[in-house]
Amino acid sequence: MAQYLVTGGTPLIGHVAISGNKNSILPLMAASTIAGGSVTLTNVPNIHDVTVMSEILTSLGAKITRSDSTLTIDPTGIKTSTIDPALSQKLRASIILLGPLLAKFSQVSLGFPGGDVIGKRAIGTHLDALANYGCQLEINDNIIKGKYSSKPSTSVEIFLDEASVTATENSLIFAALQPVTTIINNAACEPHVVDVANFLIALGAKIDGIGSNRLTITGTASPKSANFAVGPDYIDTGTFAIAAAATHGNITLSPVNPQDMRMILLYLSRFCIDYSWPQPDTLQISASSLSCDPEKLGIRQKFQTRTWPGFPTDLLSPLIVLATQSTGSVLFHDWMYETRMFFTDKLVSMGANVTLCDPHRVIVTGPTQLRGRHTASPDIRAGMSLLIASLAATGDSVIDHAELIERGYVDPVSRFTALGAKIQRVDSHD
Repeated sequence: MAQYLVTGGTPLIGHVAISGNKNSILPLMAASTIAGGSVTLTNVPNIHDVTVMSEILTSLGAKITRSDSTLTIDPTGIKTSTIDPALSQKLRASIILLGPLLAKFSQVSLGFPGGDVIGKRAIGTHLDALANYGCQLEINDNIIKGKYSSKPSTSVEIFLDEASVTATENSLIFAALQPVTTIINNAACEPHVVDVANFLIALGAKIDGIGSNRLTITGTASPKSANFAVGPDYIDTGTFAIAAAATHGNITLSPVNPQDMRMILLYLSRFCIDYSWPQPDTLQISASSLSCDPEKLGIRQKFQTRTWPGFPTDLLSPLIVLATQSTGSVLFHDWMYETRMFFTDKLVSMGANVTLCDPHRVIVTGPTQLRGRHTASPDIRAGMSLLIASLAATGDSVIDHAELIERGYVDPVSRFTALGAKIQRVDSHD
């Protein structure tokens, strides 16, 4: 078990180099399995989940080499579509291999995906989408098995019952190998879905409607090799922006795609955070007097997650921490995950004024002076949120299971230390 030892109270000052999108790299690695030759991915984030996905692909027969932020995957040695359940259960994103392996081998077997415990992960949308092609899928003893006997001869139209990111990605990758035109309605359109679509075009598929909720895909029978650069991670950007604001710091962040930040910055502006764009791809967060009720009207703000381009669920936990340092009362609502809010009891132990209304909603009233405490990271985003709270707090904090944070963020200790934070990583055998 890794621990972070944090002494709070220091404003973050300096520059942050934004990593490649964590939510892009895993589906891109999965999509590489259908390529006709080696795939080279650049701007790859150095996170633990990439290591686990590499382990899964290697177990299937792929050859993987890595140098710094470049990952090369040769899928030509993949001879099986059966994934060891012990491996798939290590990674929540392992479900994204369902579509590509089924398309490549006409059959697939993998264990139910594991990863963070932030709520039940239903996969019905994935199964329903693939069933439009005549695929037969079933779940027995936490093993997902699928097969299909013949490729479609006419166009296929899919309507997703929810704009699921991973179901959209599974459908996209599967469609990229089909000899017909596929239309996906109510598709997710997050930046990482855009990355996957553009990568599939590089492999030879034709895709229209990228960035919208209606995708039209014409597959290729002979996918090519490709080189592809992973886009910048807007969640990484938003996380460090919130950390700077919560500690009354002043930082710049790049590279950043301004289009990805519109809703995030809209929400941050409602906390009176001062931001600017000194360069087209550089975001600056300046020290600000935080308030979600600057005119003192007693109006409770409401912040909730929405499908893209709405506010992303992965940033709601850090935003809750920001509210503890802001004047006013805020209602937070995450409809996606029924245990997303449960980490807030740890914030209460640090002195926060948080009321858990139900599994999906909390009310935060601030500002409160947080105090250092000994806590534990329950998942990637909650763990990072506790780290931000510890940086904003007075005194010393200890965060257990810090390795969970590193599943989704590149080297948090070095990056925060470079901004002046007092943080140390140690290994504990307790």
